Order: sequence, then C-alpha cells, then structure tokens
Amino acid sequence: MSTSTSGTATPTRLDRVLGTVERVGDKVPHPFVLFAYLLVLVAVASTALDLAGVSVTVPGSDDATPVQGLLTPDGMTWLLTSFVENFTSFPPLGNVVVMLLAVGVAEQSGLLKAAITASFSRAPAWALPYVVALVAAQGHVMSDPSMIVIPPLAALVFLAAGRHPLAGMLGAFACTTAGYSSGILIGSLDALLAGITTSAAKIVDGLETTPVTIASNWWISIATGILLPLAGGFLIDRVIEPRLPAYDVPDGDEHTRLDARERRGLLAAALVGLVLLVGAFTAWLVPGSPLRGEGGDLVPSPFLDAIVPMLAILFLATGTTYGVVTRAVAKAADVPEMMTEAMRGLAGYVVFIFIAAQVIAIFTWSGLGTVIAVELAEGLDAVGITGFGAVMGLVLIAAVINLFITSGSAMWALMAPVMVPTFALVGLEPGFVQAAYRIGDSVTQVITPLNPYLIVLLGFARRYEPGLQFGALMARMAVFVPVFFVVWVAALAVFYFTGTDVGPGMPIRLPQN
Repeated sequence: MSTSTSGTATPTRLDRVLGTVERVGDKVPHPFVLFAYLLVLVAVASTALDLAGVSVTVPGSDDATPVQGLLTPDGMTWLLTSFVENFTSFPPLGNVVVMLLAVGVAEQSGLLKAAITASFSRAPAWALPYVVALVAAQGHVMSDPSMIVIPPLAALVFLAAGRHPLAGMLGAFACTTAGYSSGILIGSLDALLAGITTSAAKIVDGLETTPVTIASNWWISIATGILLPLAGGFLIDRVIEPRLPAYDVPDGDEHTRLDARERRGLLAAALVGLVLLVGAFTAWLVPGSPLRGEGGDLVPSPFLDAIVPMLAILFLATGTTYGVVTRAVAKAADVPEMMTEAMRGLAGYVVFIFIAAQVIAIFTWSGLGTVIAVELAEGLDAVGITGFGAVMGLVLIAAVINLFITSGSAMWALMAPVMVPTFALVGLEPGFVQAAYRIGDSVTQVITPLNPYLIVLLGFARRYEPGLQFGALMARMAVFVPVFFVVWVAALAVFYFTGTDVGPGMPIRLPQN
C-alpha cells in the first residue's frame, strides 16, 4: 500500500513561486492569438518606420537596408500575392509532416513501446536509474507521446525490480522533458527547429551562414544525451528515491516482459533497420558516391540534405515490419490508416504554422528583423556583452520564457527572427544559436505548471502515492533543473571554447572574411 504525503502543509516558497508562474501563465494567450498580435505589431511598426525613413547598413555591406511598411499599397500587394506561398513554403512544414507520417507508423504498430520495454526489462536493479534516464532521453523520437508512455513503463520496471515505482516515473519524466533536446537519436523536433532557424537566417541579406539541417545539433545532442542520463540516474538513485515515502509492492502487479510475438517483431524490425542503416552509410562513404558533396566531401553532402526522407524510410520500414510480425498490421490498408491517425495530432501544429509563417515572412520582407538585429548586435557590442556571455543571456531568456510558453517551436518562432540574425551579426552560426536556445527550452519544461503533461504525471503518480499534491510533485521535479542546467551549459561551453562543431558541418563561428 502507498504511504501518502500531507496535503495540508503550509505552502513553501517554491509553492508560492510556482503559483505565481501559473497565474501569470494563465494570462498568456494561445500561441495563434499571440502571433496574431505580433503580426499586427509588426505591420504597424514597419509602416511607422517606413514613413520615418529608417534604414540600417548591415556590417560588411555598402548598401543601406530600408524598412518597408506592410500597411502601404506595396506592402498589401506583396502580402496578398504571397500569402499562400508564405505558408506552403515554410521550411518546417514539410519536414515535420514527413517525419510524423513515418514515426506514426512506428508508434501505432507498437514498435516504439516494445523497444522501450525491451531496453528497460533486462537491466539489473542497480543500473535501472541510469537505463531509465538513458532511454527517456531518447524519448523525443516519439515526440509528446513519450511523456505519457515512458514514465508509467519506468514505474512498472522499477516495481518489478523491487524499487520504488515513483522514483522511476519521476526520473523518466524529468529526463524526457528536461532532456527533450538531447539524445543520440534525431527526432521530429530537430526538423521543426531547423526549418525555423533556416527561415530566420535569411532575414538579413548578405549573411553567408552554413545551412541548418536536421542534423546540425547532432554532436552536442549526443554528448548531452550521454551526460544528462548519468546526472539523471544519479539524482534518481541518490536524491529522489531515498526521500520518497515507503511503498509496498502489491501482489499480482503488471509485469513488463515482452511476449514471444513482440520479441520476434522487435528482432525482425531491428534486422530491417540494420540493413537500411548499413546500406545508407555504405552508399554515403563509398568513394565516388552521388551522396557525397563536391570534391567527394562527406560534409556538406546530399546525404545530410536527405536525412529527413531517409529517417522517414527507416521508421516506416521498421514500424511496418514489426506490425506485420505482431499482426498489428493485418492488411496493407492498416499502414495508411496509422499515418492518418498520426496526422490528426498535427492539426494544431498546422494551424499554428499558418500564422507563424506569415509573421516571419513579413519580418523578412519588411526589413524590420534586419533593423532589430543590427541595432541589438551593436548594442551588445557597445556594452561589452559578446561571446559566451551573450550566449548565456540567450539561454537564460529562453529558460524564463519557457515557463510561460511551453511549445518549443512556438517560442523559437518568436525568438529566432531576432536572435538568429543578431548573433549571426556578431559572428555565430545559426545552428549554434539554435543549440544554445534548446538548453533554455529544455531545462525548465520539467517545472512549469503550464506543461499539460505534468497534470497527467500527477494522475499517474497518485497511483503510488494517493495524497501527492501538485506543489510536492514540483518540489521533487525541481531537483533536476539546476543539475541539468549545469550539465547543459558545461557541454555548450566545451563546444564553444574548443571550437568543436555542434553537428555535422555546423561550426560555432561564421567564417571570417
């Protein structure tokens, strides 16, 4: 039986802080409405600056860039004639749709859940915290469903090993959310953010930046995908579990073993995946391959440009194979039905992209983004905030905003049009700026009351601790934030000061002319 905690304790300072955050967050409008307000603001501001004759000169260019007003005859003509194209050509849209179509098959066939269960089930009891943390840090591949699927599975695995199930659940949730931008595997979020960054990098004409791809943050993601689970596993084992109330394992609780059919399906999917991976990398590495770049270069190359469709093929093939073996896919029509189901969850994203694409396009066309970026870059230089200090400023700003806007794509769509060109003007590659942003976007996800999955987690957790209150849950989750923040920043600092690429072909700094 569970031992409950008190729900009538005097509110702590943390409770009061989180309560304030929740009240403020409740006043933040829906992302679509927020961007609608921003569109109006950009339209009015660009027109006012146009009438005032404002222009700026981008460093390295001899020509001044004037601001063009949206609420002028030329501006309205441009908007009406490019409105549809602004939406359909928005870079993240195609990548995300393609990835989710394929990942949806892998998820709904049961492959992803089976892979997670298999990863957990054979680990010895002492290693469970680290295995749970490592698997959870790869949860971004499943996107948001990972926050619902992985924590309950981790609880069951802990329970089967005679350890406190709540420790596994809380640790898995923390490593899934606070580690959402880390991991050895590439996910749909990488495609989404890369598209937004690419659009933002085009705001200032004349900047020669390295193209941002889905793999542009891969090296730093792999590094933190190993470091964060080590830190997370330690916290689960030494900090979280010892402080939980006692829990007696009931008789007849669920087990977490795969049945024979699921094991056969997983093996078949693994073999198919291995064949595809070996084939793809062989085709890339062989001399003279058309997947190599100019002069036979591996980076940049068509292989990296095609990584989204190749990953989609991998998920589609392995998911279908698993489904056929386990009979989750009984007929050919089941696969497109799974894709259709995956697309239903994309509706809200498409609505959001509709307005976000217009705002970013207006920012670019009007020149307002260029003006803000140049002035902000000159301001940072004037007060001496450059280099890694300025990068840390971006991380902290993102971490604070993330308490109120929990959608990483929505927040980056707001910040990227200013931050990407601003940091590019002081010599930093857009891909590196994106990596820095992802730190702030990740670490505070675990403690913001506006994260809807925290309410789901509370419901799960009350199965093992019926009296658990939201404030107590937040207090436990808050343990992970400072430690993960230090690990993230330390990793970023190592990449920054050693000049190590944060991903294939993605350096820290722009080339010096």
